[in-house]
Amino acid sequence: MIALLTVVQAIALGVLLARLLPGRRRRPPVAPRPDASRADGDVSVVVAALDEAHRIRPCLDGLVAQGSVVREILVVDSGSVDGTQDVVRAAAARDPRIVLLRDPPLPSGWVGKVWALQHGLAHARGEWVLGVDADTSPQPGCVGGAVQAARELGYDAVSFAPRFRIDSAGERWLQPALLVTLVYRFGAAGSDADPERVMANGQCFLARRAVLEANGGYAVARTSFADDVTLARGLARAGHRVGFLDGSRLYDVRAYTSAREAWREWGRSLDLKDATTRARQWADVVFLLVVQGTPLAALAVLLVRALHGDAFGRDGLALLATSGALVAVRVLLQFALARSYAVRGAPFWLSPLADPLAALRILLSTLRRPTRWRGREYRSLEA
Repeated sequence: MIALLTVVQAIALGVLLARLLPGRRRRPPVAPRPDASRADGDVSVVVAALDEAHRIRPCLDGLVAQGSVVREILVVDSGSVDGTQDVVRAAAARDPRIVLLRDPPLPSGWVGKVWALQHGLAHARGEWVLGVDADTSPQPGCVGGAVQAARELGYDAVSFAPRFRIDSAGERWLQPALLVTLVYRFGAAGSDADPERVMANGQCFLARRAVLEANGGYAVARTSFADDVTLARGLARAGHRVGFLDGSRLYDVRAYTSAREAWREWGRSLDLKDATTRARQWADVVFLLVVQGTPLAALAVLLVRALHGDAFGRDGLALLATSGALVAVRVLLQFALARSYAVRGAPFWLSPLADPLAALRILLSTLRRPTRWRGREYRSLEA
């Protein structure tokens, strides 16, 4: 058993290094462009909202501060009952670019956020459409920097990884381990990927309006709980150039309020089953169980055996080497991720200890399709 695990770990380590090493040549974080004007870009921002009264203000304030590069800010509300519409109306009274829209009743076979984005696209007039989540805080020059990066690199669609603002110690411990499941499967933001492995982030997703309209808008992702990745891969398969870049200088995000919420909400879509073939999805699950689920456990067992006077033997030493190498890679990756977190502290640095839980969460999510998402029931989408 030890020899078999060692061989499996060694193979997985080789695959992992092949995915991570190109990250050494990844592009640096996209620089903001606070001086961007309409001459640099013409952007319609679409914000899908449902009961976001407690966190949409920073998003709208940040978008208003972007300058004339933003033509309009279309907030598509899906029937909020918490005062979201009042917040948006108050903001619209201060800036006429903010427009409050109400999407039509949700059709069967559509996820709510995707339907809201589709409705926003129908009203957009800009050359570019930027989908932004209500829990984001755009920094000055965010939109200008995003458009400049898209144009310079020739992207038809590009999304940006954020800087995370996390308050609770539990989430600072768990969330980076969950994030690593994405990096281990698809590489770092800014590194190239084939169409079937390209990553995306719907919290800040920029695309040419003409490209979206020519491909049916967001409809390709209408049933997806990982709509951003599904859309990006659909566009890539259609022959469009799609990118995923480091946007840690462009915007902050505060998606969840606790480790429990991150486990429940993010974990539902983190498996990316809606954007991945079944065979590849399960291959990813096995891969994560090996590279994140077994190394710490193997080292713990070897340590206990050593404390009881048991010699490692050749097989034990080999397992110690492969497990130790996987843990070393994980620790180095934690340093690489540090700039993506506004607050770190001891919980963040101890996050590798949460890796077995993160691998388990992907397994559990893969086994069951969500039926509830952001306050909506989706029984009709069950597989």
